[in-house]
Amino acid sequence: MTPGSNIPLPATCVTVDVTAPVRLDVSGLLLTADGKVRSDDDFVFYNQPNGPGVAHRSASAGVPDAISVDTAAVPAAIDKVVVTASLDGPGGNFAGTEPTATVRDTATGAVLATFTPPRLGTETALVVVELYRRAGAWKLRAVGQGYANGLAGIATDFGVTVEEPAGEPAGEPAPVAAPIPPAPPAPAAAPAKVSLDKGRVSLRKNETVSLVKNGRPLAHSVRMGLGWEPAYGRRSIDLDASVIAYGPDRRPIDTCYFGKLMILDGAIQHSGDNLTGAGSGDDETITVHLGGLPPNVTGLVFTVNSFSGQKFTDVAKAYCRLVDAQTGEELVRYDLTGSEPTTGVLMAKFIRQYSGEWEMTALGRFVKARTARELVRPGGEAL
Repeated sequence: MTPGSNIPLPATCVTVDVTAPVRLDVSGLLLTADGKVRSDDDFVFYNQPNGPGVAHRSASAGVPDAISVDTAAVPAAIDKVVVTASLDGPGGNFAGTEPTATVRDTATGAVLATFTPPRLGTETALVVVELYRRAGAWKLRAVGQGYANGLAGIATDFGVTVEEPAGEPAGEPAPVAAPIPPAPPAPAAAPAKVSLDKGRVSLRKNETVSLVKNGRPLAHSVRMGLGWEPAYGRRSIDLDASVIAYGPDRRPIDTCYFGKLMILDGAIQHSGDNLTGAGSGDDETITVHLGGLPPNVTGLVFTVNSFSGQKFTDVAKAYCRLVDAQTGEELVRYDLTGSEPTTGVLMAKFIRQYSGEWEMTALGRFVKARTARELVRPGGEAL
């Protein structure tokens, strides 16, 4: 299987094991339709090996950790079961390690599917595969999404309560060490991620907003408006807005721009080309039907380029803004500050989180590119 691909499950009871050259801990989470566990009891792992319809098998004598799922016994409130793998031990990551998930018919041992997530690096934990309901039947999807903060990061993302490590036990007083020079001041912490619950969000460069409102991820249509004005003394400027869709491995899937106004079976639609940048308001808009995006689309990068070769030093008041396509309410705005003598800019990106919601991050990254095609590579690098 490849990332994002899916197959029907021909067996009611299946076992998923994950093998690698290093020891792994495998776990399972039972998730409702909102992408969260109902309680910590829905987290099945080595210290809690049994849940409703899901069981953990510990590694022994060459047999790897595994999660077994009896789909007939999974409660009706559960929409999917995700299988994760994390490194057994601190300090390591998946760089140079290729874990492989094998899905078997529990009754016969027959192999139903295998999946090896591609090109892993600093990840210390993975959502490997998921079993999910669709039209009354169960299916299997290859995922391969990595986390840099281990199994605790995955568990927290899906609503499991993760306790902080207990403090060190009291003992003999520690010897007094010689004074050491004070450490240099720590860099400023990244701004906290916010949601849409308090109304419109104004982003600065590299800030992120979670597209969640009233506790629920946005799943309807949104519209990204991109606008610009010629700098003082300039008569007009012809810029082109586009959005590039990527898969889990950052490989491009398709690009929506003035020459291709609809992609992904209409899930993304472009308003058409604006040749001057004149007038107030959005110059070009791109509508994204979030609920209609295929599962293999995990990232979107919104870009603006100057095909005619005009530089962004000729542009004033460039911005992007996210609007609720149903109500017209402005949800997020990012005003591009500064400019560079280049012909392309990555304005913002959407990243699909495995828990279901999308996150929008302001980029404002200037690049050398005059066409949407030339923006594909830097867009993938920005994800």
